[in-house]
Amino acid sequence: MIRKLPPLNAVRAFEAAARHVSFTKAAEELSVTHGAISRQVALLEDWFGRPLFRRSSSQLTLTDAGRSYLPEVSAALDRLALASMYMLQQQSPTSLRVSAPPTFTMRWLIPRMSGFQRRRPDVEIRLSTSMERPNFQANLYDVAIRGAHEAPLDCGAVRFMSEHILPVCHVDALNGGALLEPKDITRFTAISYATEPYPWQEWLQSAGVADLRPANTLKFEQMYFALQAACEGLGIVLVPLFLVLDDIIAGKLCAPFGPLGIKRRDYYASFPSESDAYPLIAKFCEWLQQEGRDTESSIEEWARSQGWDLQTPVPTTLPELAGGTGSD
Repeated sequence: MIRKLPPLNAVRAFEAAARHVSFTKAAEELSVTHGAISRQVALLEDWFGRPLFRRSSSQLTLTDAGRSYLPEVSAALDRLALASMYMLQQQSPTSLRVSAPPTFTMRWLIPRMSGFQRRRPDVEIRLSTSMERPNFQANLYDVAIRGAHEAPLDCGAVRFMSEHILPVCHVDALNGGALLEPKDITRFTAISYATEPYPWQEWLQSAGVADLRPANTLKFEQMYFALQAACEGLGIVLVPLFLVLDDIIAGKLCAPFGPLGIKRRDYYASFPSESDAYPLIAKFCEWLQQEGRDTESSIEEWARSQGWDLQTPVPTTLPELAGGTGSD
């Protein structure tokens, strides 16, 4: 059935005017002029072919037609308002659940989260930490950030930043030339952690000293503790450069062997191939890529100042729909 509807703006103007029995109060409620209300009501009366108000210089009253029409119109507008409110509540999610490795979350993601919140103050980010392979079937999160050598194949994924893993230690280890070349590691403690993506034996081989062994070893469960041990001068640790660059620039840590034996990986933001939150996921990934580019630019600028050539590729643009777990 084709509905024959009156002009809806005119209906809304009539309902407000009839409820207040005042064009002036209706104009204030709808944030329009007195004349606009008068014109809309006159338009509705022309549409019906009968008056809805009696107008006089001192009084405005409803006609019998106006009185019978008002409750029906008010009820219809109330139903329309309720239905519209329900639809607004069913819009795209205003929260985004993000899973990321713990050390990455503490030292890189959280310090930058205010940038995304300034862009989207309406979105609540719910962070959780994990190093497990992403499992979107469990519906525990919308985005999973992991370091890996290649993109996951069973979901959407966007590469947003490269990492370069290399040995770092407290600057005091350089005092007196105690640590200048890889063979000097035989006098130091190698700090490792259970989730490391780059074991010391692999680095020693890459550095051409596979037959050497550190004086001692110190092992932790997570990268965060291993990195803290290095900051306290307890030994040398293999960690991503982007996590410690600020400490290196501040003179707290150093990379004693430069880019020797450096290992490169990528960071990916992965997400379900189908998700109601995809528009929000896309915005979050765009923000991650911008932050990743800024981080890479800082690293490249610093590396050039040190005479290093990291040959870091620029992250690709969203979306890279492809479908690893990484260190923490």
